[in-house]
Amino acid sequence: HVQLVESGGGSVEAGGSLRLSCVASESTYRSGCMGWYREAPGQAREGIASIDSDGSTTYIDSVKDRFTISRDNTKNTLYLQMNSLSPEDTAKYYCSAVDFDESPPGGACTAQEAVFFGRWGQGTQVTVS
Repeated sequence: HVQLVESGGGSVEAGGSLRLSCVASESTYRSGCMGWYREAPGQAREGIASIDSDGSTTYIDSVKDRFTISRDNTKNTLYLQMNSLSPEDTAKYYCSAVDFDESPPGGACTAQEAVFFGRWGQGTQVTVS
């Protein structure tokens, strides 16, 4: 059973940066569309970024120009570089993925759909003060 494992979260001051990573537990796992979503206390889950197998990316407006999603298929790893962090970014961050031989829910690999992808990890906490 493939698991996604996130790391890189932590506490940072406003204006700071963090880089999240997400690796699949099995090296043979192949993913198609991948993404990141976050969940803050008392708020709904929010898809924030996606990246398709061809490298095309989408972001929600509130993180665009501050966050960068990327992937290294040779390492089976997904990244989220987060710059200019603000307290509003405080949340638990999850990576998610669609298996390579499947289509994303709704048919499009978009940031908003990241909460609905078929696989996700246990999350990593990001706290900005």
